[in-house]
Amino acid sequence: MLGCAGSFPGPGSAASSYLVQADDADGRTWSALLDLGNGALGALQRWGDPAALDVVALSHLHADHVADMAVLGVYRRYRPGGALPQIAVHGPQGTAERLAHLSGHDPATDTGEQFDVRTWQVGRPVVVGPLTIEAVPVEHPVPAFGLRVVGPSEHDPGRRTTLAYSGDTDACAGLDDLATGADLLLAEAAFVEGRDDHVRGVHLTGRRAGQAAARGGSRALVLTHVPAWNDPQVALAEARDVYDGPITLAIPGATYPL
Repeated sequence: MLGCAGSFPGPGSAASSYLVQADDADGRTWSALLDLGNGALGALQRWGDPAALDVVALSHLHADHVADMAVLGVYRRYRPGGALPQIAVHGPQGTAERLAHLSGHDPATDTGEQFDVRTWQVGRPVVVGPLTIEAVPVEHPVPAFGLRVVGPSEHDPGRRTTLAYSGDTDACAGLDDLATGADLLLAEAAFVEGRDDHVRGVHLTGRRAGQAAARGGSRALVLTHVPAWNDPQVALAEARDVYDGPITLAIPGATYPL
């Protein structure tokens, strides 16, 4: 968990970003980055090597999920050891334009030299080493995807395990597809039951995240993307009312071996 604050960086966490790693049969570690929101590049340097990333997977293009892509480009381009080769960046339609906007259309910080931007194709998973990443459309005010990442189990390399990441979404069929059979469902819970009922099509509550985990038979649930103005214990209690499996709150630096 590099960053798990909702909508903006909080006092104790960067915005959304998650590092997924798996070893292949030869012992080589592959690294996939799911989103890179405000402040998350700093956390990435504490827990991993930005030069060692193999792929970046963007759920959608709101700043709290992509803002640090501009400075990741700076890191990769100007590091003392020399510029790195392009890395594949998968995202919604318009990702290249969004990254250019974040870099200010400045030739000195242009991300085009560092990122090989590719558009998600529904039904066409991306294979990166031992990892398979599938983008599933979800419900948000901008084009958005949840991500299903399948790879070898850390405990039993012969077994495949599934991490499902909601991105930002309200309850929808895509969320249910993501949650079905997931070993771990990483679900946002930015809204609160009762307080935010008048706003739909944007975010989950803890309750709606728990319902998705229950419907899909997810084996564990981690709640993330809780804004600093929310009490995370409220989201946790809402989810526990409807889901009987293990539930935890995302915290920076937490790891979840699958």
